[in-house]
Amino acid sequence: MFNLKERLMLTDKGWKDLKKAIAACTLTNLSLMIPFGVTIQVFAELLKPLTGSEISWNRMWMLFGLGLVGFVLVFLASKNDYKKTYVVSYMESEATRIKVAELIRKLPMSFFNNKNLSELTTNIMGDCATAEHVLSHLIPQLFANGISLTIVCVLLSLFDWRLALTVFCTVPIAFLIIFLSRKLQRRMGEKHVAAKLDASDQVQEYLEGIKVIKSSGLLGEKFSALKDSLKLMMRRAMKMEVGTGIFVTGAQMILQAGIGLTVFFGTYLLTGGEIELVPLLMFFLIVVRIYGPILTELTLLPELFYMRVSTERMRTLFSTPIMEGDAERPVKSYDIAFENVSFSYGGEQGEEAIRDMSVTIPANAITALVGPSGSGKSTVSRLIARFWDVNKGRVTVGGVDVRTLDPEHLMSYMSFVFQDVVLFNDTVYNNIRIGNMNASEEQVRAAARAACCDEFVERLPQGYQTMLGENGSTLSGGERQRISIARALLKNAPIVLLDEATASLDPENEVLIQQAISTLIEGKTVVVIAHRLRTVAGADKIIVIDKGRAVEQGTHEELMQRHGLYERLFSIQQESLGWSV
Repeated sequence: MFNLKERLMLTDKGWKDLKKAIAACTLTNLSLMIPFGVTIQVFAELLKPLTGSEISWNRMWMLFGLGLVGFVLVFLASKNDYKKTYVVSYMESEATRIKVAELIRKLPMSFFNNKNLSELTTNIMGDCATAEHVLSHLIPQLFANGISLTIVCVLLSLFDWRLALTVFCTVPIAFLIIFLSRKLQRRMGEKHVAAKLDASDQVQEYLEGIKVIKSSGLLGEKFSALKDSLKLMMRRAMKMEVGTGIFVTGAQMILQAGIGLTVFFGTYLLTGGEIELVPLLMFFLIVVRIYGPILTELTLLPELFYMRVSTERMRTLFSTPIMEGDAERPVKSYDIAFENVSFSYGGEQGEEAIRDMSVTIPANAITALVGPSGSGKSTVSRLIARFWDVNKGRVTVGGVDVRTLDPEHLMSYMSFVFQDVVLFNDTVYNNIRIGNMNASEEQVRAAARAACCDEFVERLPQGYQTMLGENGSTLSGGERQRISIARALLKNAPIVLLDEATASLDPENEVLIQQAISTLIEGKTVVVIAHRLRTVAGADKIIVIDKGRAVEQGTHEELMQRHGLYERLFSIQQESLGWSV
């Protein structure tokens, strides 16, 4: 069917279900011909006195019974139609959304450098909703109407081919108008989709930055970006509706001109004695009914063109290469090594964030990454976790190149505590349990106690069952950080990555979090990223990074004796401790 499966991006099951839906819709259309045929026969019986015949009431009662049977058949066909068309399309849409979510989870982080949250949200919700509407309200009906109309056309041709030709002669012209305008409609659809995406971006930016907007007085007319994007979306929506409406209305007018042609030509045949009055009246009644499905198809076709914009966007998303690797290969030791690694966030042509770096991070020890802001410390931790793949060289864990491992398999060996903690709009208990979804309640509570969470959880209205709000908005920064550490404790991975875990915390929270971290890192391979050098002075190894290169390595005492970058940074920070305002 014109490669429809690929165009709609259907699964094998979805394709089979679509064909069943088309058959069900066709069956419904054919069942509707029964009551319509009965109505024609009743009408013909009532017109018998005009020809000098008598009405057969036995025949009328028989037609009445047949009408009841037709009603039951229509009901059963419609019920089957709904199940095969709407329910199945919703299930296919659900499968597509889950498929998109699974794909996004497996995509490299470089993909998200060029995509924003609103566009991916539109992929999951908007584009899938468009495909859902097409599968439930458009494709089955379109094909079913085409099949039904072909059957009716053949039957009318058997009755009188001249009148049948008159009825259907305007149909190809009407469809040709819609077909020839498809490129223009598609361009308008693309512009409308682009405007919707821009509006979604602005709405998201407005909501995320509402604190800054309010504090800066950028309210009402002063925040014009959102207003302008919404106006643009409105204008393009109206332009698309008007443009589509002109073609559809024009096609409908030409189509319904067939009624006038049929009346004119039928009257001509009647006056010429080539057809009788009653059969002609029956034909007129059929003609009025037959244009309904065709008008529906003319209205649906522009939606099909618009749907292609969404499916093209989905196809682009699904064509993005995912990160793959061996999900079975075990990692037996937990030392980490960078071997002549170079990396750029912009690919091989971009500015290098890591330059020809060769360092080793020993197992079962604490290794600190320090250096000026923007030197590449966080990039190192991201490459260890394979958030990105290196451009040159290789990163190994236990001698295994991380690029050969499935990202989720690699993640099972690592726990993360970031400076910016992400919490979900769920209970405290469930936010901690994310670290290990198979953990028991006692294990979750034990991890929470070890991370010093008990102190503030007990104050919450429902304790561990308290809803945290979006991104833990009801908690302080230190409390959110402790939940993050509880997650990592519950996961109990052999490698721990700490990225500025104690930055920007008050002294009281810092003490509690340092205590929780001490429990977390015991017996683990630990990589700590820190700006405050005094917090990592006791690390087993310190790697100093500057402009993407490892410029110094050693213990605190060794680095201080070299009087290099580390000694200079440490001295500056020690001097700043004595500053006062």
